[in-house]
Amino acid sequence: MQPSVTQEQVSPQNDRFPAALFCLTAGAFAIGMTEFVIMGLLPNVASDLQVTIPQAGQLITSYALGVAVGAPVLTVLTHRIPQKQLLCLLMIIFILGNALAVIAPNYSLLMASRLVTALAHGTFLGASSLIAARLVRPEKRASAVSMVLAGLTIANIIGVPFGTFIGQYLGWRASFGAITIMGMISLVGIFFLIPKIEQSGPSSLAKEFRSLINPQVLLILFTGAFGCGSMFTVFTYITPLLTDVSGFQEHSVTWILVMFGVGVTLGNIIGGKLADWKLMPSLIVTFTILVILLVILSTVLHNQILTLLFVFLWGAAAFGIMPGIQIRIMNLAHEAPRLAATSSHSALNLGNAGGAFLGGIVITHLGLPYVPLIGGAVAVVGILGSILSYYLVEKRALVK
Repeated sequence: MQPSVTQEQVSPQNDRFPAALFCLTAGAFAIGMTEFVIMGLLPNVASDLQVTIPQAGQLITSYALGVAVGAPVLTVLTHRIPQKQLLCLLMIIFILGNALAVIAPNYSLLMASRLVTALAHGTFLGASSLIAARLVRPEKRASAVSMVLAGLTIANIIGVPFGTFIGQYLGWRASFGAITIMGMISLVGIFFLIPKIEQSGPSSLAKEFRSLINPQVLLILFTGAFGCGSMFTVFTYITPLLTDVSGFQEHSVTWILVMFGVGVTLGNIIGGKLADWKLMPSLIVTFTILVILLVILSTVLHNQILTLLFVFLWGAAAFGIMPGIQIRIMNLAHEAPRLAATSSHSALNLGNAGGAFLGGIVITHLGLPYVPLIGGAVAVVGILGSILSYYLVEKRALVK
């Protein structure tokens, strides 16, 4: 029999909750792995399916667009489904999408499999964040959300190198097979360990839309998009920055990226704890630190030791803002948070795409060394958005 509790009855003291949160982390890990592992397998995929590298690269672009469009659309279509059942449905979609990638005989079907998988991405992470926040005490909500998001960061440290290794030695299809198995494990854990949380009433689609178009919610979505845009302005071109500007050997880049991933994971955890402590002040300070680190990084790229240090710190600061952004959205849209929480991943992925595009323009017109500096300029918009959000909500409430 499945456990069934109301939102008010969820007890953080239950020993099941750490395991339940781990199931959500495992699902996020699988999602992160399927999103990024393709980057290391593009030559293998292109050769096997007889397409060009740029064509294979469209598998990455289509996935990001699938997430951006799929998250709000799928949330609207499934808004009446209870959250636990929704998580199971989304993980089934994820499993089927990756299983289709394993057997895809041509480029078109592989593209279709990526689009199917992308549909589950944002909605799963949004719903997981909502459930995670309800499995813990109110003062631990941001830490619980950061635990879910840690699955994405750990995927970059462990999952992507492991999946790339498998794909290079056993074929790229084996990588998607491993991801499919990971999705199955997560599905079993969600089914047996996540309690069924009974909602107080049926979900209102009109209320969800009103929550989403709340100017305060739109402002923090905008702020989060610029945070991700800042990161991907630099991260998209991190390899040429490290090899062409800093002078690292190409084989060293993998280990530097692992180090970056460690920084990202630590920043995600610390950012969750800071958001639990002082949500908006910590978000403003983290954005400010992010700007400072990127400006310094742009000046030390020719020093390999300092480059390593500031790449690590930059990764920590870049992901330190994510738990706070997610919790802020959930707080502002608390009456109907599902659409807002999942749409945040659409906004963040649009920020990813915009940052990558902007970085390309900077390289063309200014050169590689200016990429971190422009990334810092993008993060300045995040600071302004955070300050404005804080002023319009907390400060105005104090005046009243």
